[in-house]
Amino acid sequence: MTSTAALPTETGKAAGPGDATPQGDPHARRFGLPIATCLVMGNIIGGGIFLLPASVAPFGTISLLAFAVLTLGAVALALVFGRLAQRHPQTGGPYVYARAAFGDFAGFLAAWSYWITTWVSNAALAVAAVGYLSVLFPAVGTHQWSMCLAALAVQWLPALANLAGTRYVGAVQLVATVLKFAPLLLVAVGGLYFFDPANLGPFRATGQSAVGAVSASAAILLFSYLGVESAAVSAGEVRDPARNVGRATILGTVGAATVYLLGTLSVFGLVAHEKLVSSEAPFTDAVNAMFSADGGAGGTWGGTAVACAAVISMVGALNGWTLLSAQTPYAAAKDGLFPKIFETKKRGVPVAGVVVTVVLASALTVYNYTAGSEGVFEVLVLVTTFTATVPYLLSTAAQVHFLLSGQAQRVHRGRLARDAALACLGFAFSMWLVAGSGYAAVYQGVLFLFAGVLVYAVMSARRRRAADCPAE
Repeated sequence: MTSTAALPTETGKAAGPGDATPQGDPHARRFGLPIATCLVMGNIIGGGIFLLPASVAPFGTISLLAFAVLTLGAVALALVFGRLAQRHPQTGGPYVYARAAFGDFAGFLAAWSYWITTWVSNAALAVAAVGYLSVLFPAVGTHQWSMCLAALAVQWLPALANLAGTRYVGAVQLVATVLKFAPLLLVAVGGLYFFDPANLGPFRATGQSAVGAVSASAAILLFSYLGVESAAVSAGEVRDPARNVGRATILGTVGAATVYLLGTLSVFGLVAHEKLVSSEAPFTDAVNAMFSADGGAGGTWGGTAVACAAVISMVGALNGWTLLSAQTPYAAAKDGLFPKIFETKKRGVPVAGVVVTVVLASALTVYNYTAGSEGVFEVLVLVTTFTATVPYLLSTAAQVHFLLSGQAQRVHRGRLARDAALACLGFAFSMWLVAGSGYAAVYQGVLFLFAGVLVYAVMSARRRRAADCPAE
């Protein structure tokens, strides 16, 4: 087991890798490079990919150019996380980087915003999964209570896998990634053999300028790459994190980008543009076009296959995001910035963080199905698109800080210039994510962010009191 350097805190306490997986525990196991890569890919690719081609089709094939530009930004961000993980290979990711660069308050904001993102997003993923479950099991969609119970089951099953230990988290993540990528690759790669250029439609399908069309389609695609930080957040559970976190981040991001780009391109060439624009299941239509004699509906097996892949994809994403939802509060709790209960860890997993997160997500899910209020749940989901970018901004700014302040390791000037350019590109990409959130989401997200200031005030006061009155 490789030891990592301790991170000095403002109070002089060392926040080293006390998150190391305990030796001798058969239920706790550190992630190797393959599992860490699956964690990144599985968290980036949730259920949204199954609707993405139809979402951007109205803009024309120029949306593929927007995807390519976004991929460059996501890879730059992944490279920045890889470099930061080499410097601070500890559980917490953005929280650790922001705190090391700017102090406790910045670190707390990164942890708080990331935690909000995870449990609200988990509820959203579970609700979205119910739609696909209804295709497989029509009885699920017959009543509000049956849909609610199904959404709760989809949340609690990955949570139970997490509570069983990191060994089972890794196993579920590996299996889910393989199972969900099989049908996606079938369309992404196999679909190219049935590709018909006549289905592509116009390059620009709207009256907008090229720049306007790219920006408009990018606003829809921007959040497709959320999750690039997954390996960095769980660095304490990765073997040789200084080396493997960066590799897993790059491999996972590039792998997800490849599936995104090839999958979208294949669907564009398999489904006629006028049909794709109004399609509610573009991958189903693509599969049916591949295997039906007339290129039409071709039966229902395609829809069943895609629904299975979507459910597996979302359960795998929930498995990974549930772990991440507990890791950042765990790291902050060890430094006294989150309640101490989040520091409880068994079998390599912060169990209290997992339980608290799944309970909050479950409460939000129940509210969604019982309140009868239109749009409340959607607003909360949109808010998370802003809160997810706060840790990205702080992390890329931290890298700029390390490079300009001389705190970074001495490297060749060319490498220093490259790292600085990547950090600036990653910061610009993060700002683009904020802009794509929309005015309402940013406004409401800031309110969520500021609500955490009171929590920080309480935790900061406790730390100060403990420092002034040490135990005798």
